[in-house]
Amino acid sequence: MKALFAMGLRGEKAVALALFALLALVPAIIDGYPIYILPQYLLFGVLAMSLGLLWGWASIVSFGQAAFFAIGAYGMGLAMQAGLGGWGGYAGIICGAVAGGLLAAIAGYFLFSAGVKSTYFVLITLALSIIVEQLAVSQSEITGGYNGLFVDRMALALGPLGEVPLTGDLASYYAVLVVVPLLYFGLLALTRSSFGKVLVGIRENEDRMTALGYNVSFYKTIAFSLSGALAGFAGSLYATHAGFVSPSLAGVNFSTEVVVWVAIGGRLSLLGALMGGVVVSALSNYLSSISPQYWQLVLGFIFIFVIMFSRDGLAGAFASVANRFWRRRAVNGSTPEARGEASNG
Repeated sequence: MKALFAMGLRGEKAVALALFALLALVPAIIDGYPIYILPQYLLFGVLAMSLGLLWGWASIVSFGQAAFFAIGAYGMGLAMQAGLGGWGGYAGIICGAVAGGLLAAIAGYFLFSAGVKSTYFVLITLALSIIVEQLAVSQSEITGGYNGLFVDRMALALGPLGEVPLTGDLASYYAVLVVVPLLYFGLLALTRSSFGKVLVGIRENEDRMTALGYNVSFYKTIAFSLSGALAGFAGSLYATHAGFVSPSLAGVNFSTEVVVWVAIGGRLSLLGALMGGVVVSALSNYLSSISPQYWQLVLGFIFIFVIMFSRDGLAGAFASVANRFWRRRAVNGSTPEARGEASNG
């Protein structure tokens, strides 16, 4: 089993590297609108990973990821309007990540310390998204209200070396493409660390982890804080790339979409969550362009179909097929005695 698990990890890393390499070659093949929109889909993938970390490893379902994403986006917008020059983008990223993480930490501390169960946690995080959306609407002198907030593209300030503007779609594409793999492999390392193993223990048997002396509410709060910070970080980059922020980014519809992305892609795989965010958001955009009235219905049928056949999403289905293949290959390559034991087991 350990050998199969190691093969699965190596396989996911290999697939991730191949996908990122292919994405790096995309501008050499096509140009125009895909180069503009792909970074936004990748940032949606980062948002999905923020929920994947929480849901897949700690078994905490949050409908508040859109709230953290919107907070990061508005943080970037306000920082870019503050007249900080080339450092405004960096300030926006820091503000977005810190604000998202801080809000999640405060909410998580009170909720997990009080022993709030998963059902009520879902409802409270859903209410959090509604509150952030209403604040974005009501504080129109700051956020622009329903009219939204226009955000300039940031520049990479390099001190005495000057600045690298990201106004062009190609430069912005590669900037996002550098960040996303770093985040993915960083989160992958986190899930393989002792912290990630504790989260898995909480997911599998929370009472046992408490009996073993672990402060479960503390670990849940840290996981929720990291998730909120990552969502805020993704929102800040989204704002400067898309050039516009609106209250709908924090809304219930968008919060639900994030959950659907992760459920379809696979909550137990960071790569599955990432690709779920990219592919499903791209599919939603395409379906809404050809069928504005029925695209959500089609997406709902896809969601039901995937969950019916694999509750761990597409990544779980692919992993199951791959494990069967490697198990059969391992049995076929073993001695007759080992094959007999494997068949008996």
